[in-house]
Amino acid sequence: WFLLAGTAVLLPVILGYTAYVYWVFRGKTDPNEGYH
Repeated sequence: WFLLAGTAVLLPVILGYTAYVYWVFRGKTDPNEGYH
């Protein structure tokens, strides 16, 4: 139960933080500059 509760709390936090970071930095990258 402890692991289930921890997952239920942390998973939305991680997903929300990831979406927030993508939202904040979406306009700061150069479209011509990729990972290659």
